[in-house]
Amino acid sequence: MTERITRINPDHPTPGYHHITVVEAGRTAYPAGQCPLDRSGTLVGPGDLDAQIDQVVANSLAAPAAVGAEPSRVVRSVIYVVGDDVTVLGAAWRGLTGSAIGPAFTTASTLLGVTRLGFSGQLIELDLTAALPG
Repeated sequence: MTERITRINPDHPTPGYHHITVVEAGRTAYPAGQCPLDRSGTLVGPGDLDAQIDQVVANSLAAPAAVGAEPSRVVRSVIYVVGDDVTVLGAAWRGLTGSAIGPAFTTASTLLGVTRLGFSGQLIELDLTAALPG
């Protein structure tokens, strides 16, 4: 059987993502949540969403690449953003979808406003699932 990733919207359109992603055959990678931490483990841009998005994007490109996956191989994403302001949530979505990892968000995606994340000053975290090539 040849591996395939199929993205489906069964009943209504969405703003850029799909309701269902089906992966036939192959292996799957479940990276840990990607936080805005630099290589030394220091939080980048405490309280600065744009700086943290940039770091999360860099980390989210590196982690799946370590197992041979690129953004188009992501089959599910969950985005956690501190706060419940629709403007902030929308800014996070646009920042991620307009970045180098943007193709990851054409798949089944969830965007959540949360009260707090694991590091003091952390505003965003990204949880990805990727279908690995062959």
